[in-house]
Amino acid sequence: MRLGAHVSTSGGLGKVSERAMDIGAEVVQIFATSPRAWKFRDLPESQIQAFRENAANTGLQQTFIHASYLINVGGDPNLLQKSVDSLILHMDAAGKLGAEGVIFHGGSHKGIGFDGVIDQASSALRTVLEDSPREVNLIIENSAGMGSHIGSSFVEIARLIDSIGDPRVKVCLDTEHTFAAGYNLADANSIDGVMSEFDREIGLKNLVVVHANDAKVAFGSGVDRHENIGDGYIGIDGFKVIMSHIAFRDVPFILEVPGFDGNGPDQVNMERLKTIRVELGI
Repeated sequence: MRLGAHVSTSGGLGKVSERAMDIGAEVVQIFATSPRAWKFRDLPESQIQAFRENAANTGLQQTFIHASYLINVGGDPNLLQKSVDSLILHMDAAGKLGAEGVIFHGGSHKGIGFDGVIDQASSALRTVLEDSPREVNLIIENSAGMGSHIGSSFVEIARLIDSIGDPRVKVCLDTEHTFAAGYNLADANSIDGVMSEFDREIGLKNLVVVHANDAKVAFGSGVDRHENIGDGYIGIDGFKVIMSHIAFRDVPFILEVPGFDGNGPDQVNMERLKTIRVELGI
């Protein structure tokens, strides 16, 4: 099991590997551009080359790109084309950097229901895949169930994957989102049922990455609030349950926690996951 973190690209992509090594990350997630803006800054060839060389030299094992938070393939047609264009640019960047894929949130159906947006969403995502590098995966992240967000249930994600009909569509499972959406991964008596449902609906072969986040909110709250590992409602014991399950044995875990200094994933959080990995012998 490879353990990693979301790492800042401040100062250039060439600094990513060094920052990853500083906290002990074996895999990374990055933003290719600002996650809160539509404008996509082109990646200079020098930075692409520096990133690839430094990743190879430091032994960084995998890279994932997280798309803009503005993406919405749901119920707002005014944002649809912008979302498609943004995802294509992210997929192209992933190809240039040698990343595994682009992780994205589906957005909101704006109250009209999942059935009312699935055709629009699947059509938009097929367009993204048609105009993207063949070797890059498009990775749907499950949501916490807040409001009208798309993809909080395994059934919704499965229906979207089936409707798109492309093997490059994969899934990122966020531990906090899953817990908040009412799937109790943290309980030894429940996790087999949760992952059996995931396998039945989505297929474990489609699970390519986990966002490892503790929960600042209680089970089933439907709220997206990440906490540092061991300091939330999932807790160290909950992560032992999750990490020991066979479904996650070969899946990379990536931290998206606030960090103990408020600057994001840090060495302390990484060491907590690594300690669990050692104790479990995985």
